[in-house]
Amino acid sequence: MPYTEEEGGRVNNYAKEPKVYGAKPPTKGQQRNYVIWGVASLLLISGVLYVAYSVSNLG
Repeated sequence: MPYTEEEGGRVNNYAKEPKVYGAKPPTKGQQRNYVIWGVASLLLISGVLYVAYSVSNLG
């Protein structure tokens, strides 16, 4: 574990730093899946809002 000793004998311990790497752009298949999940989530949210609006106007 890396540490340094400061004035007065105090010791500072440092956490091990993670390995740094560059992010890779998504593949065509991943991009397609992102679009599918986005459309599905929009449909789900729209459906929930429609049901909530419909139920709130019954009375």
